[in-house]
Amino acid sequence: MKLSDEQVKHIAWLGRLAMSQVEVEKFKLQLSHILENFEILQEVDTTDVLPATQTTASQNVFREDNAAESYPQQEILANAPNREENCFKVRAILE
Repeated sequence: MKLSDEQVKHIAWLGRLAMSQVEVEKFKLQLSHILENFEILQEVDTTDVLPATQTTASQNVFREDNAAESYPQQEILANAPNREENCFKVRAILE
């Protein structure tokens, strides 16, 4: 499936991405190639293929949540480029 410039620009708009015309051409080729691969996959006969299942679904795969001692505060702050009292000092990101 070949995509048009307008379709690629629409996809970029949905992702809130700004694209130059060179990028539109580049991604038009790449996305078209991806869609062509999906078209090929859709032609595969999967009628006799069983759905994949997870055999460990009845087990908890997460580790036990155990409390542990934290690192000393001064050791954590030792590599901070800027700090104020016992906190990291960072530039404000909101106005």
